[in-house]
Amino acid sequence: MPRRAVVIGAGLAGMLAAAALAGAADEVVVLDGDALPDGPEHRKGLPQGRHAHILMAGGLAAMEELVPGAGVRKRLLAAGAHELSLGRDMVVLTPEGWFRRWRDEGPALLACTRALLDWTVRDAVVTQAPVRVEVRPGTRVTGLLGGAGRVTGVRFHDGREGGGGNGDGGEDRELTADLVVDASGRGSRVTHWLAALGVTGVRERTVDTGLVNATRLYRAPEGAGRFPVTMVQADPYVGRPGRSGMILPVEDGRWMVSLAGTRGAEPPADADGFLRYAMELADPLVGRFIARAEPLTDVRISRSTHNHRRYLEKVRDWPEGLVVLGDALATFNPAYGQGMSVAALGARLLAQEVRRAGDGPGSAGLAARVQRGVVPWVDAAWRAAVGQDVWYPQTRGARPTPADRLVTGYSRRLTRAATGAHGAAAALWEVTSLLAPPARLFAPGTLLSVALGPLLPPQAGAPLTAAERSLLAP
Repeated sequence: MPRRAVVIGAGLAGMLAAAALAGAADEVVVLDGDALPDGPEHRKGLPQGRHAHILMAGGLAAMEELVPGAGVRKRLLAAGAHELSLGRDMVVLTPEGWFRRWRDEGPALLACTRALLDWTVRDAVVTQAPVRVEVRPGTRVTGLLGGAGRVTGVRFHDGREGGGGNGDGGEDRELTADLVVDASGRGSRVTHWLAALGVTGVRERTVDTGLVNATRLYRAPEGAGRFPVTMVQADPYVGRPGRSGMILPVEDGRWMVSLAGTRGAEPPADADGFLRYAMELADPLVGRFIARAEPLTDVRISRSTHNHRRYLEKVRDWPEGLVVLGDALATFNPAYGQGMSVAALGARLLAQEVRRAGDGPGSAGLAARVQRGVVPWVDAAWRAAVGQDVWYPQTRGARPTPADRLVTGYSRRLTRAATGAHGAAAALWEVTSLLAPPARLFAPGTLLSVALGPLLPPQAGAPLTAAERSLLAP
């Protein structure tokens, strides 16, 4: 019998999962409730799609292994994405002071719109995969087939029959599969679907700062093409709501400016308020940049920013034939920029386990191995996000514990050292980029850097060149 894999969700996590399975299944069917665009355009089902996204080096490396053809990096750079160095091409104000810009480049990151990234990956997988990958938009999954021991397919509503591609009209159908991957994102119904099969007691946790993102696209001033990525970070340790801002180059000569505020300090949606908020950050650098830039869009707002985790790896008898990846498994506050990379690493693990099994995507034990195997990356990203979010005064779902206080004390000393010590900065780059596990932060060399503290004096202001400063409003 032909071996079929079904993926729920045609976003980044879903298409990477499809790529992972294309070498082991005879056909891969990807179901998505949205009407998908035919190019790099925003789509309704991606609430954070209009806001800043950074693809870290660890996630990019995983994508390069998964996606066939010319590779993600080459395709994105050809379409106008920017490859930037964490050490050289970024200006960051942390709660412990300004990071320096080092001659050593450090790990790279890719900056572009989420629409371009999703479209590039989807097009590459569909056109270059070794077997047929069929993407069906307008198909809303409503449940799983099978039982508590094995998932055998999905039940879905095919809105295409009604002509709208939005789930209205159409027919209810079933599709059998050797393996089902839920990559349907923040809105996943997987816990409900599992309960209908008799798999209950899934532990879930939500930590919510009430963060609101506000984003606007600009045409930057003449000569700003190499202006550094700029971040003015929120300070979670001062007992008041956090405010942050970011400047990110994207394709077509545009700059994406994202402001963010936790509950009680939400950024406004009007143009004057947006500029005023940027000027009132811990440093006015972001506001001074956009004051001379040409706005290209209105301000876009998103409130879909909470951390949410489903502890599926703790289910005692995980059903065969079902894997949950990406935001359907765990979502992180997007301010920390690791969600896409965690999804990519999970898809790479799926590909590795399928190859190791050798007898197809429905192999016994494969689903449970993948579900347990992604935990280290999910844990690392969860701790990084929640470990800071718990300190905001209006956060819901968690308060600092004694362990949080201990970890935060070390983290702040490490960050302070990184403002003036290359060894500490390099450790942060590698862990943030998901190139190294969190244990790298406790390696002997890093511990020594933390003990010695910053070796260079603190920066008095943003480490900009004279040419970069000339682009800013007074």
